[in-house]
Amino acid sequence: MPVMASDDFSVHREDCDRFDDGMPISNLPDEVTSIDDLDCECWSEFDSLGEIG
Repeated sequence: MPVMASDDFSVHREDCDRFDDGMPISNLPDEVTSIDDLDCECWSEFDSLGEIG
């Protein structure tokens, strides 16, 4: 499940250690249109957004 970090609103995976506090979200934000929009390395095992859902 994606988590939105409370400090900069970046999106991470639940098991990512690059954010301190966050809120679980059920869907990625509309601004995320490709896997490249997710800046954190915690998403590197995915090749496309379709693999996340």
